Order: sequence, then structure tokens, then C-alpha cells
Amino acid sequence: MRKIWDVLSFRQRLLLPIAAMIVSALMSGGVALLVFSPDQFEYENEKEAGSARAVANALNAALKASCDPKETLDAFGTNLGNSEAVGYLPAGAAAPARTALSQGSRVPAWFVSNLAIPDLAKSYPVDIGNARVGAIVFTPDLSADIWEKWMGFLAIVSTGSLPMLFAAFGTHMVAGRTIRPMERLGAGLARMRESDYDAVIPLTGLPEIRGYCREANQLAATLKQLSRGNRDLLRKLVSLQDEERRRIARELHDEMGPLLFAIRANAAALSKSASEPSAPAQGLVGAAEALQQANKRILQGLSPLYLEELGLSGSLDALLRDARKQVPSLRIRSNIGRDLDALDGVLSQTTYRVMQEGVTNVVRHANASDMEVSALIDGENLRIAVADDGPLLPDLKFGRGLTGMSERVRALDGKLELSRENGRTTIRCSLPIHPATLDQS
Repeated sequence: MRKIWDVLSFRQRLLLPIAAMIVSALMSGGVALLVFSPDQFEYENEKEAGSARAVANALNAALKASCDPKETLDAFGTNLGNSEAVGYLPAGAAAPARTALSQGSRVPAWFVSNLAIPDLAKSYPVDIGNARVGAIVFTPDLSADIWEKWMGFLAIVSTGSLPMLFAAFGTHMVAGRTIRPMERLGAGLARMRESDYDAVIPLTGLPEIRGYCREANQLAATLKQLSRGNRDLLRKLVSLQDEERRRIARELHDEMGPLLFAIRANAAALSKSASEPSAPAQGLVGAAEALQQANKRILQGLSPLYLEELGLSGSLDALLRDARKQVPSLRIRSNIGRDLDALDGVLSQTTYRVMQEGVTNVVRHANASDMEVSALIDGENLRIAVADDGPLLPDLKFGRGLTGMSERVRALDGKLELSRENGRTTIRCSLPIHPATLDQS
């Protein structure tokens, strides 16, 4: 029972007791009729039954005193007749049949069938001497009594149920006016859970609910301010990380690059000056070349080499050209917005890294024949997508690279998703663009 009550809504909890009261009123009215109607029928017809007994006693006395009892009995029967509840029935004659109702079908048959109507017919003997010549019978017509009971039942139902029905209707209206502001409050709290703090909850409903809505709006304003501060702080952290990576990349490029070039050049000269090629010299040249390639990959991972020179759209085009060179059989379709260069450094770096990670995964691991990439500004959002037709991997989840990108995207208040739809694996990224993030230079 407790579990059933817990799943009921607020409106149902209010209406359930009223419905129970209406049902109890109907049942109590029916029980009262069943219990008390037999006694009422007997009480209401007791006087007429007594009259029939008095008539029988008077007739017997008159017959005893009469010189011609037969003539007296015939005259009595002619004058009394059988039209009323009290009548004379000669010996051997069948008693007249009377129905419980004589007023048509105004009272429903189900109501009459549920009434406990007692047998009120009475018979008082009439004798001449020692011979039984007939009887004074009492067969009441109960239609008026049954009609009275029916009207009483309707009165009980109307007086007990109608006010409760009006109360139920009023409760339904009040509950609706109470629930709607609470639903708006719940919807507002759900929006706050989704980090939407701009929609204001209307101040409607009861004073208590208006107070709750006012507090919720103030909470949304506070959370919005904290979210803005948190987002600015995270952007600064990401920007500092990118700046530190650029500094390390510059140092590697300026310091390590010339040294590696000198090592490679000296190793090549040493190998050429020898009378015959030596394995150590050739190994030194190969090691120098490998170090240069490793240094180039590290620089590319720390900071894209061409992002500042070519801009974001040009860097993405260069990234796709490199992917075509690595896998000539891969068909690449691209939709790169030319307005991406207006984004600031943090968004540009993030966009390039997300695209780079997605394209690298397809080139290295997807075994795909078709890849489609897009990077477009859609209103106040930057939308990035990388899709391929490679076979489904056993575990559709982020690898180490995409996990790092997901953390970076969340720091910028964005979303990164990996899905499998219509035979294609798709990486989708959405980054909000705030006016302050656009490069106005």
C-alpha cells in the first residue's frame, strides 16, 4: 500500500480521499435502505393492517347477531369491494395479485430488487357459525412507499455526493494551479542542471512557490556568474598551456634543430670522406635523420607549425593534404569554413587538435576507404565532425588522444562525442563561441 501511495501524483493524492468519501456515502445510503426499509414498510402499513383486523372482527360480530347472516355477508361484500388494500375474499377464491409498483417505471427495477420488502399481506377469517365462509385480506400497494424510498435515496446521494463532487472539482483546479508553477520550477532546475542559466522561471502560483522560484532564479544568476568565471579561468589555463607548449616548441626548433642539422651534415660528410662506406658512419647518418623526424613530430604535437602562418583554415587544408599523401587510396571530402581564421588562439588550437586527432585515428587505425570532415561556424557554436566508413571497432570509446581532447573541450564548455551511425564512425565536437573569443585584430 505504501508503494502505491508513493507513485500517486499530488492531484491523485488529493482526489483519492474525496472519491473514497463519495463511494462511502453511496454505500452508507444503500446499507441504510437495506437495514431500515423492512421495519419502515411494516411500520407504515401497520395501521391499515389493524384496520383490516378491526373490519374482520366487526363483520364476525355482525354475522353472529344477524338473523340472516348470508344476506348480511353479501351486502357487506358488495359495499366493501376489493379496490382498496382491505378486501373480502370468499372461501375457495384466489387472492388478487398485486404488484409492488403501480406507478409505472419511475423507480428503477435494480433499486426495487435490492430493497428487502417484507411480506405484509394479512388474512383474517370470517365465519358463520362453525363454517369458514371467507376472509378479510390486507394486500397493501407499496408503490408510494417504494417511491418515497427512492426519493430518499436520491436525496442521500445528492446531499452526500454533490458537495463532494464540487469539492473534487475545486481541488482539481487548485491542484492544477499549484502544480503548474511547480512544474515550471522543476523545468527551470532541469535547465540549470544542463548549464542553462539564462531562462528565468516565472514568479507565479502560491506565495511559497513564488519564493522558491525567486530563490531558484537567484541561484541561476549566481551559477551563471560562477560558470562564466570558471570558464574564463579554464580558458586562461588552456591558453597558458598552449603558450608554454609554444615556448618549448620554439626552444626545440631554435636550439635542437640546428644541432640536429649539424650532426646530420657532419655524419654525412664523415661518411663521404671515408675511403669505403662504414656501417658506423651510415648508422650515424640514419640516427641523425631519425632524430630530425622525431623532433619534427614533437614540435607538431606541441604546437602546429603552420597555424600562425597559414591560419586555421589553411592549416586544416595542409593537414588533409598530408593525410592524402599517407593513404592515397583514402577518399577525403572536406567542408572547411573560410571564416575560421577569425577565432582566437585557444579555439584555433583546439579546433586543429581535435581535427588532427580525428584524422590521425582514421589514417592509422580505421582501415577506411572514405572520410568526411567538416569545421563550420554555426551561429554561436563551432561544429567539427570527422566521419569514416571503417569497420566497427570492438570497443567504441575514446583512446588516449581523444580522451585528452575531451578534457580540453570540456574546459572550453564544449562537447565531444563518438558515435556509430549508418555504418560510419563519427567524432563530433561542439564549441561555444562567445564574442570575447573572436580575434578582432
